[in-house]
Parts: sequence; structure tokens; C-alpha cells
Amino acid sequence: MKVSKEEILHIAKLADLEIKEEEIEKYALNLQDILNFANTVNNAPVDGLDVTIGANEKKNVFRKDEVKIFKDNGALLQNAPSEEQHMFKIPKVITDLTVHELQEKLKNKELTITDITKAYVDRINDKEKDVQAFVTTLTDEALEKAKDVQEKIERGEVTGDFAGIPIGIKDNMCTKGVKTTCSSKMLENFVSPYDATVVEKLNAENMIDLGKLNMDEFAMGGSTEYSYFKKTRNPWELNKVPGGSSGGSAAAVAANMVPWALGSDTGGTIRQPASFCGVVGLKPTYGLVSRYGLVAFASSLDQIGPITKDVRDSAMLLNLIAGHDEKDTTSEDMPKKDYTKALKNDVKGLKIGIPKEFFGEGINEEVKETLQKAIEKYKELGAEVEEFSLDIAQYALATYYIIACAEASSNLGRFDGIRYGYRTPEFSNLKELYRKSRSEGFGEEVKRRIILGTYVLSSGYYDAYYKKAQQVRTLVMNEFNKGFEKYDVILTPTSPTVAFDIGSRSNNPLEMYLADICTVSVNIAGLPGISIPVGVDKEGMPIGMQLIGNRFQEETILNAAYTLEQEIKFRENYKPEFKGGTK
Repeated sequence: MKVSKEEILHIAKLADLEIKEEEIEKYALNLQDILNFANTVNNAPVDGLDVTIGANEKKNVFRKDEVKIFKDNGALLQNAPSEEQHMFKIPKVITDLTVHELQEKLKNKELTITDITKAYVDRINDKEKDVQAFVTTLTDEALEKAKDVQEKIERGEVTGDFAGIPIGIKDNMCTKGVKTTCSSKMLENFVSPYDATVVEKLNAENMIDLGKLNMDEFAMGGSTEYSYFKKTRNPWELNKVPGGSSGGSAAAVAANMVPWALGSDTGGTIRQPASFCGVVGLKPTYGLVSRYGLVAFASSLDQIGPITKDVRDSAMLLNLIAGHDEKDTTSEDMPKKDYTKALKNDVKGLKIGIPKEFFGEGINEEVKETLQKAIEKYKELGAEVEEFSLDIAQYALATYYIIACAEASSNLGRFDGIRYGYRTPEFSNLKELYRKSRSEGFGEEVKRRIILGTYVLSSGYYDAYYKKAQQVRTLVMNEFNKGFEKYDVILTPTSPTVAFDIGSRSNNPLEMYLADICTVSVNIAGLPGISIPVGVDKEGMPIGMQLIGNRFQEETILNAAYTLEQEIKFRENYKPEFKGGTK
């Protein structure tokens, strides 16, 4: 197909975007390439299938934003250097510990909360210049809160397993009184008047926020190169990407700048950066964790989840953030679980399905070989492993980008220069205000996805693309259901490759999108998925393995991941080396 100049201008007008003359050809070529790929959905066997618009039965996936006037933002966001943090240095070994190890040392009074927080502040001061993981650091605020929490504990006013434990938060989750930018010029100075539900839960436990972590703008990207503020670098090799869009979260955990972090996953954007950075990333079942206060990208796909150093920490953080929330209409009312009880280090009799389509063309040979070793290890441990056909990968990626971009074009319509966010300083009428604010406030990748989403929703293309994609969503869910009739867990690569060089794919959007081929189907179907590191390639870059479970079967994939983790001992054998930067 050929996308014309006139079509680009028409779609841009519908999306309230101003496209410069020199940009038209580029957007036309990008859109043409992506739509040619998206035509794959028309080959899917969907005759007679219903349209499925979400990953659960709740239909109202969109929400209205509550916008309030908040004054004196500057005073709240000051990060002047604190003299106290330079009084003495805490041994860096503290930051190597997992959260459950930190808890043990706090319990035994080997460490104080202040000790731990100072250690992480020192680590941020040491490594942030290399890694560039943070949009906003809250080091001074963290030290003050550490003192306060420590004193309350000593007075018996605060209890709880997570009191005083530091954490990092992806910068698309609202934090009251602290900037929430989504790494976009559009929200560069936005200070949320409320906390996301997950943040409320962290605060209720008296955890310590070390700062907001960098991401691809509005979570649209797979490399954290599309941030307005900075490009985050992979701690294993600083000229490599950390993955995305939760690249700041994964890199900060890998670099020991935070003990754990929250990310969000729309098409693999917790799991893929976890794979690239050699850490654990868990995408929970859609509806298990509240999305309230998460700035929406694609509402039927987005899900908040943990990025951690090991599987036990992942189970612990899931314990904290999971649960029904009346403020999120897609939140499921499920019985409360303790996911740490599932970590039994035993997979005897576990039925693992290996979809052959996920190990075919496009998957790096070293990735295949490393995962084959992991598969053999599962067999040795008593799991029942079998290859089967899950012929959805070719349709799932196209389906994902149609649905995700369509929902993005709707969700980002609220950024118009009127209500909040960036406003152009020069305009002559209301329509010009809309277009110039959006065109100047959004980055290139965001505008590309808005254009694609507006195109597939527009008259004449809706049935061919969006409606067909929703039918393919039904197909994907049906195929997974068939798989889980026979298997407890489905095992795939997390990513077709290891982390790639910064700049190597950023000018080729389709090549960047193809990197999500192993992960997007999990979001389409609303399933839980976890990525754990299982080895490194010949250059020492981490390789991740994905385990997919049936809906609300997080315990199964957590135990399977934990059991293999105990055998491989990745953290004991491999460490980031910060190649190309200060050691």
C-alpha cells in the first residue's frame, strides 16, 4: 500500500498535530512500513470470532483524570546537597543485598534504616552520572524520612516488614508533591495532586522513595532512548540500551542504585528491560494491581509490576501492591495471597510447554542455546517439558501495535494545552493552541503512534485494522486457553536478542517494534509473565527467559522461576561491569 501526503495531513489534522513539510515524507514512510506489517492481522483465522476489547470482563478501561491546582511546586522539588550525607560513607556492600536480606539485617539490628538509605544515596551519587536512570532524585528527602521512620520504630509507633526500605518509582505513576513527567516535555513541570494507589500502599508501609525513574516518553518505546530528558544506559555496558519503556527502573536495580523498583508493562516493558539488565521483572495478571494514578498509554494493556534483584523480592513486592481498588474499574476483587509461600524450590511434575514458534527465525542463536540449557535443567529437576504449537506470534505483534496505538491516540487526546501540561507560548486561536501545544510537547515516537492510532480508528480503516485486531485478540486468548488446558507454564525467550547498541534502532521504528515479539501476546491476553536472567552471551550481556502463566496463577510462574534461579545462581556468578564508564 502507498500512504499519501494528503492522508498524513488528514490524519494529523484529526489528531490535532502540526506536521512540518520536511516531516511528511518520513511519517508517510514510517506509517506505510508499519501498516504493511499490521496487515498480518488480515491473515489470521478469525472467521466467526467475537471482538474482545479487553483482557478481562470489565469494559470501562478508561478513566477521567482528576486535575487540581497545586501551588509552590518549586519548594517541594528542591534537591539541594545535604551536608549530612557526606559525614561518612556506608560500605557499598549494603547495596548488593536483596530486600529480604536487608530485612534480615534490620531485624538483627546489624543495620539501621539510616545506614541503608545513606548507602543507596551514596550509590546514586556515584553511578547516576554513568547510568542516567533518574528523572527526579529525592535523596535529601529520603535521608530525612529515614531518620523519621527510624525514630518512629524506636518509639514503637511504626511496625511492618517494609518500613524504611527504599524504592524507585517509574515516572508515569503519580506521586503527590513530586513531579510526574512521563519523561515528556508535555509534563515536564507537572506535579500530581494525588498519589497512585500503588504509591499509597508504599507510603502506608513507610517505605522510602529514592526518586522517579526514567522511561521512554509516555511508555512508548523499547530502549529508553525516547525520553525527553536523557538516554538511560545499561549498567552491564554503557553503550547499550537498558531496554524500555521501564529502562530507568531496570537499570537502577541492576546498578544497585535502588534495591527494587516499580515499572509498568504494556507490551513487555517490564520484562524486556529486566532481560536486558539481568534482573527479575514481573508483569502481573491484568486487574491484579490497580492502575489508578498510572498515566495511561493503552488502558486495556497497561499493568504495574515489580522489577527486583531476585524472585523472592518480586513475590514480596507483589504481596504489597496487589489487591482490589474501587478507584480502578478494571481491578479484580481477588482473595489476598502471600506469594512468598509459593516459593517451594520444587518443580517435580510441573508441565512446561515450549512453543516452537517462539524459537524460530529472528531469535538469536546464543539466546536459543542458553534457554535450551535452562530447559534441560528443568527436566533434570523433574519437570515435564514438551514442545507444542502456539501459532500466534505472527499475528500478536501486529495486533498489539494496532490496539496500543489506537488506545494511545484516545488517551493522549487529553493533552491539549488547556487543562494541564505544556502550552505553546504563541498561538492566534484555539485550534492553533491545540495543534502547536501537542506538536511541540510530544516527541517523535509519541506523535508517530498517535498518527498510527488515529489512522486505524478513522473512517474507512476501522474495520480493516482495529476491529480485525480485536478479533485477533480473541484468537490469541483462545490459543492460550488451549495451551493452559495441557500445561502449567509456557516458556519462551523474553527478547529475541540481548541489549543492542544505543542509536542502532532508534531510526527504524519497525525494527524496534519487532523486539517485542516474545512479550506482547501476554498483554493482549491479560496473562502474568515473568522474566529471569538465565545466563550471558559471549560479550557478557544478560539473557532473559520468560515464563507465562494462566490468569491469576502468579504462584506457579514465581515458583518455577525461583526454582531455576536457585540452580543457576545468576547473581552470584555475574555482575554488571559498567564498561565504558567509571568503575
